[in-house]
Amino acid sequence: MIDRRPKILVVEDDAALREALTDTLELAGHRVVAAPDGETALVILGRETVDLVLSDVQMPGIDGHELLRRSKIVKPGIPFVLMTAYGQIERAVAAMRGGAADYLAKPFEPDRLLAAVARYLPASGEADDLDMIAEGPAMRAVLEMAARVAVTDATVLLTGESGVGKEVVARYLHRHSPRRDGPFVAVNCAAIPETLVESTLFGHEKGAFTGAAGPHAGKFEQAQGGTLLLDEVSEIPLNIQAKLLRILQEKVVERLGGRATIPLDVRVLAASNRDLTAWVREGRFREDLYYRLNVFPLNVPPLRQRGADILPLARHFLKAHAGLVGRDGFVLSHSAKAQLTAYEWPGNVRELSNVMQRAMILAASSRIEPENLFLPGTQATRQAPPETPVAAPHPAQIRDVERAMILATLERLNGSRKETAKELGISERTLRYKLQRYREEGGSEDECSL
Repeated sequence: MIDRRPKILVVEDDAALREALTDTLELAGHRVVAAPDGETALVILGRETVDLVLSDVQMPGIDGHELLRRSKIVKPGIPFVLMTAYGQIERAVAAMRGGAADYLAKPFEPDRLLAAVARYLPASGEADDLDMIAEGPAMRAVLEMAARVAVTDATVLLTGESGVGKEVVARYLHRHSPRRDGPFVAVNCAAIPETLVESTLFGHEKGAFTGAAGPHAGKFEQAQGGTLLLDEVSEIPLNIQAKLLRILQEKVVERLGGRATIPLDVRVLAASNRDLTAWVREGRFREDLYYRLNVFPLNVPPLRQRGADILPLARHFLKAHAGLVGRDGFVLSHSAKAQLTAYEWPGNVRELSNVMQRAMILAASSRIEPENLFLPGTQATRQAPPETPVAAPHPAQIRDVERAMILATLERLNGSRKETAKELGISERTLRYKLQRYREEGGSEDECSL
């Protein structure tokens, strides 16, 4: 079976850090190839297909900036993320104008690394399975409409709450369209610094601004012959919206600092969790651009309105996360199923994925019980009599469960205290106190930091 997961090239001369970066990315399910220097990286770029480059700046011989310049000649479309010391941030920002996708200031935690990688990598194909999970009428209606519009070149505006799976539907549209063999390029407009939006989307020529060392193809050009998803399209600045409208209407793009127009053969999809009609009324989004994007509106319903999909999705995640937790064969108890279907799921499908992974870590056996789910606001349910009567838990047992939950969540979120506290619904101060107490009791805290 061909491994279709995207591949990351890690370039780092520090062997220990290179190994740590590789381990972090591989544990997150990515394919990684590592290089100890810029020369080796260029050889790899010349012989292998790579989807993203993650490179240190300070290296002997070919440093990160020179590697960026040369990589844009060898493989101009590959996203390039620089790792740099705080004292070099100004130069790193200039490198972004020269074609770098982003930079990470050292030291950084694994969650920042994985977030940057997720932002610029193409999807690995996990969505292929998710888009078929539509057993309830709400999602079936969405997919029926998506199937009809997929075969056309109409612009689709996907709306819905955060985490409902708008990008999943976008990929469904691409795979069921005549453009399925072309590229699918997704860009999170909210993640692009405002000063780089125009260059990122439309590209630039050499010398267009300070630091533009060479020409750069924007996202529209990268999607030639395929599909471009403008996610969080509402976050595009008003001054750039006018240029975007012209490109959509005339199907040509002009790079920043360029004079020639480049014909486009791109199908555009847009997505937003905002009420764009309200934004239009408030003057925050151009009305003419809204109507140009809203040719075919498609709303993805929240998970709380897709009750029939909750358990099939939960079973999907039990299989999908087996490699991450090192175990498989998990099943849901009847009471766990009841709790999952009764919960409101404010975080939608993304929250369900996190809950199932947490439950797999905490479960003592392959059977998932309600106490393994730790859903917010369900304390009373967790204290209800289980399916088979057992003695009430001793306070020490409760503390053990709490400790296991905290440490498991911390490990799953790669040592990020901020994200751990947020997911568990406690303050960072409380989390620090509990971790300190665990250390004093003789335990260990796996604080992963790079």
